Amino acid sequence: MPEINTSHLDEKQVQLLAEMCILIDENDNKIGADTKKNCHLNENIDKGLLHRAFSVFLFNTENKLLLQQRSDAKITFPGCFTNSCCSHPLSNPGELEENNAIGVKRAAKRRLKAELGIPLEEVDLNEMDYLTRIYYKAQSDDRMINLRNPV
Repeated sequence: MPEINTSHLDEKQVQLLAEMCILIDENDNKIGADTKKNCHLNENIDKGLLHRAFSVFLFNTENKLLLQQRSDAKITFPGCFTNSCCSHPLSNPGELEENNAIGVKRAAKRRLKAELGIPLEEVDLNEMDYLTRIYYKAQSDDRMINLRNPV
């Protein structure tokens, strides 16, 4: 696999490419783990590599949805408007747990702190509603994203 030049990218974003994502099959069964970088490479996506991700939609008491604008430092979809928070559950015991989607909820809690600054103690996993799973593939410049995404 050819090495990708990351010298022009944000250092923190490059570090995040080493995170271990959960590889899945078409039925959302765990089949392994690989780096975020490898999960997002076109050549791997073209071979059918799928990984788990999630989207969080936060609503206020008036049922208004919080959208965020992605940082210009992001590697994929920089500067684009998106849902309240999105990321990947990682291949670790707490985020691999599937009962009641608790692993994905734990990952969402972690990323709500990182992306929106919401204190961990203010995120109640019991208040998160798991809705469904979707498959999608979206192109961002020369990269593609191919994942199964709980909503």
